Amino acid sequence: MTGPMTCDVVVVGAGPAGSAAAIELARAGRSVVVVDKATFPRDKCCGDGLTTLALRELEALGFDPDPIDGWFDVDAAWLRSPEGRETRVPLPERGRYAAVCPRAELDDALVRLARSTGATVIEGVTVRDVDVRDDRVVVAVDGAGVGQIHARYVVAADGMWSPVRKSLGLGIDGYRGEWHAFRQYVSKVTGPAAERLIVWFEPDLLPGYAWSFPLPGNRANIGFGVLRDGDRKVRDMAELWRDLLQRPHVVEALGPDAELEGRHTAWPIPARIDEVPLTHERVLFVGDAAAATDVMTGEGIGQALQTGRLAARAISLGGALQPGFVCAEYESLVHHELVADHRMAKRLGSVLAHRRGAELALCIVEHSGTWGRRHFARWMFEDEPRAIALTPSRWHRGILARPGAYAA
Repeated sequence: MTGPMTCDVVVVGAGPAGSAAAIELARAGRSVVVVDKATFPRDKCCGDGLTTLALRELEALGFDPDPIDGWFDVDAAWLRSPEGRETRVPLPERGRYAAVCPRAELDDALVRLARSTGATVIEGVTVRDVDVRDDRVVVAVDGAGVGQIHARYVVAADGMWSPVRKSLGLGIDGYRGEWHAFRQYVSKVTGPAAERLIVWFEPDLLPGYAWSFPLPGNRANIGFGVLRDGDRKVRDMAELWRDLLQRPHVVEALGPDAELEGRHTAWPIPARIDEVPLTHERVLFVGDAAAATDVMTGEGIGQALQTGRLAARAISLGGALQPGFVCAEYESLVHHELVADHRMAKRLGSVLAHRRGAELALCIVEHSGTWGRRHFARWMFEDEPRAIALTPSRWHRGILARPGAYAA
């Protein structure tokens, strides 16, 4: 190109957070350019689980899950306590409350939706520098013959080690996230894991857990997540993974013919949205770049989608005003929607950190009756705000009775 591109907003990163922001901004009439170093479809190391929060955010975007081959709707969760007791926790019947979808398919579908709404998506492009000026942001990129993009705002959806944050001198030195997770796909699953979403609260993983999430065609996404406590070393994770796969209840769940696909992958998970800077002048951070992950479960797709949409809302509301208004609006929205729940999840996670606490919590769930188990499942899958007692402005009529996502 002979000159720089110009637009209202540059979105750096085309994952769920960036795509959600681009979709909302394009629909609001803003010109949007999305850049990503990857070429889609691309895989992303993830558990692939979609909570009710994620499903409601996808529905709000107008996302249609039905054409996706790898989509698997879930109607219950099976929980195994540290002592080995198993409990089925059913989800309500109206609408979708949980699902599993490979990130390669989910993210690709979101990118295509962003393009269809009018956003320009440029793949195979890396950000070299971000220069915030009084009236614009200049994003220097390498690849696709672009060079520079001039915009009024930047939405940084570029992951935990955000190049945008680093370019602005806002990097967090030595930060490796709150969680560390392993994942691998499994085929030829003939045991219960072919159809069940299973969570194993293994004594040596607490307050972390292991999971098996079902996928179509007798496949599963199986993995584990542990909090970084200073004692666990990354080099020890592979040995823990091999040990986990040999545990009798895991072998039984997968079935005797199960085969591991490819290699296992590992990734860090950031969960400190109440501590990291969310904005910088004309730049808004979303998703993992905002450390917007559930500190109790390590789940982050719902939070990524939500922060992307909130950033778009703030820019749409105040795009013609001073950047200070946009940043203040975004930070206010995030604090209202996410920070109180994050702090409550921290407190609850401390209960699950100990074997006795985890066992007692699951015992209470087991004996709470169908109504109690169903509403525990809604709470677990982030449909009911965890800190609702502290945020009465989020109460609404029928909060315990509304249907799930895609109920229509």
